[in-house]
Amino acid sequence: MGFLEHVVEGLGRKEKSLSSMYFYDDIGSRLFQEIMSMPEYYLTNSEFEILSLQATEIGKQLEFNEHFDIVEYGAGDGSKTIVFLEALKQQGFNFTYIPIDVSKQALEALEDKLKERDLGIKYRLYHGDYSTYQKTKYEPTLYLFLGANIGNYQGQGRRQLLRGFNEKMDKGDKLLLGVDLKKHPRIIQKAYDDPHGITGRFNLNLLARMNRELGANFQLDQFEFYANYTPSNGEVNSYIISLRDQNVQIGDSGVFHFDRYELIHTELSKKYSLEEIEMLAKEEHFEVQHHFMDCMHHFVDSLWVKSL
Repeated sequence: MGFLEHVVEGLGRKEKSLSSMYFYDDIGSRLFQEIMSMPEYYLTNSEFEILSLQATEIGKQLEFNEHFDIVEYGAGDGSKTIVFLEALKQQGFNFTYIPIDVSKQALEALEDKLKERDLGIKYRLYHGDYSTYQKTKYEPTLYLFLGANIGNYQGQGRRQLLRGFNEKMDKGDKLLLGVDLKKHPRIIQKAYDDPHGITGRFNLNLLARMNRELGANFQLDQFEFYANYTPSNGEVNSYIISLRDQNVQIGDSGVFHFDRYELIHTELSKKYSLEEIEMLAKEEHFEVQHHFMDCMHHFVDSLWVKSL
C-alpha cells in the first residue's frame, strides 16, 4: 500500500490517522534534524553519549572476530552512528556499513559526512524501505535500529517489525535497539511539545506533503499540532487538530470532511521500562545480551541476539 492508499484509508476512518512512516520525505528529514538539535529533545544527546562513550564495550559484546556488516535501518544522516563507527574502526574491527533510508537526501548527507571525516570506512548506501533489504551473502551482521523508533510501533505492527528483523538475521547476528525509557513525565512532554514549534512544523509537513504529491488542498493555517504524554502506559500520542469545519479535496480520491477540533492521529512514541524491553525481546525470539544506558538512565541501546 502506497502513500495515497494509506492516506485514503487513514482519513476514511471514524478516528482519523496518518502513518508516521510518511514523515520522512526530504523536507521532513530536514525538520527532524532540527528536532534532534533541540535542547529539550534529550534522546539525541543520550544516545550519542552511549554510542561515543561505550563503543568499546559494545564492540567487545559483539564477539565478531572476522569481517562483518553493520546494517542500519532508518539511518538518516548518520550523525550519531558515524561516531560509533569511528570508535569501532579505531578498535581494529573490519566491517562494511550499509545505511538504509527512504530519503535520498539524508543518504547523500550521510555520505558527505563519511567523506569529510575520511575514516576509511567501507560502505554501501541502500535507498529504500528497510523491509525490502535482504542479505546477499552470509556475513556476521550487526543490525542497528536506533533513535527510539521502536516506540512508534504497537501491537501487531511491532510484532511484524521485530519478527521481520529476526527472519533476516542468521544465528549469532546481533541487533542494537534504541529504546526511550520511562522517566519524569515533564521531561518527555517537553521533548514532544517543544516551545520552538519545530515538532508542529514536522507534523504539519504531512499535510503539505499531501498537497505537493497527492494534489490535496489542505490549508495549513487551519490545522494545529498537539501532543500528550500518558505516564500510566508510557505513550506519547501526537495529533493534528482541525481548527474549523472544513472539507479537503485529495486529488481524484474524493473529499474528506473534518469537524471543528477533530483529531488526526499522527504518531505513537512509547516509552519502556527495562522489564518491558526484556519481555518484548523474549516474545519475539531474541535474548537480551546487554543494556547500554546513558548516565541519566534516560535512554538505552539494548543489544539483542537472535535466539531462534
